[in-house]
Amino acid sequence: MRILLDTGPLVALLYRRERYHQWSARQVAELPKPFYCCEAVLTEAHFLLSSVPMGTQRLVELVARDGIDFSFSYTEDAERVGALMIRYADVPMSFADACLVCMAEQADSTILTFDINFRIYRKHRDQALQVIMP
Repeated sequence: MRILLDTGPLVALLYRRERYHQWSARQVAELPKPFYCCEAVLTEAHFLLSSVPMGTQRLVELVARDGIDFSFSYTEDAERVGALMIRYADVPMSFADACLVCMAEQADSTILTFDINFRIYRKHRDQALQVIMP
């Protein structure tokens, strides 16, 4: 089983004042590695951590140290990502969320997230996503 890492837990892991910091740290310690992610999530995390002292530096170090797998290619899946964003425009679905759903469609995966929208989104049009959330 692959664990897909969403922005919320990634940021909470690196920011001790975040509400779910302890929960995120526990999940990361207990869940199987490597984690899988996409550059869209990484971009969101960099933005959110930019106002946290040493936040972006800790993110760069975490990615280098823990070997998070960023092999997802938007170039190869742009059409599917776009279709997901159109389908869930009323939610709305972010670019990062669409990438994660697309990744979940490609292999048996569970998404580590705080985002309740992942309970709404479906892979392959009708299959619920597996999620781990507080």
